[in-house]
Amino acid sequence: MLSGALALTTAAIFTGAAIYVNAAEQPARLALDNGAALLQWKPSYARGFAMQASLALAAALFGLLALWSSRDWRWLIGAALIFANWPYTLIVVLPVNKRLEAISAETANDETRELIKTWGRLHAVRSALGLAATLVFLWALI
Repeated sequence: MLSGALALTTAAIFTGAAIYVNAAEQPARLALDNGAALLQWKPSYARGFAMQASLALAAALFGLLALWSSRDWRWLIGAALIFANWPYTLIVVLPVNKRLEAISAETANDETRELIKTWGRLHAVRSALGLAATLVFLWALI
């Protein structure tokens, strides 16, 4: 089933990118001083958001298409899990993003670093949602 394979693929790409952020990019960012960490976070988040938002939406739509063609409820669960990244980001992560975006690198301090750390913990939830969706899509596909 092509739609299921595409759901799994896009969810897995989303998950890989999200885990990369938590496992590689965030620790590297936190090795920088406060101002440099913030300077790195700003363009990184802007680019990452565009990519991950698109992947989450595509995976959810492919999952719904697989549901429609197969009538297997597991596709709906996977689609809901990957799409949950959208409201989670808008409701939970966006307030932290806005606070970080309002800080200039020149005024970045220890509170800024704590916000970046908080953002990383919140982002880990997106990684977990992606992984859960990927596993459900894999389960439905096999």
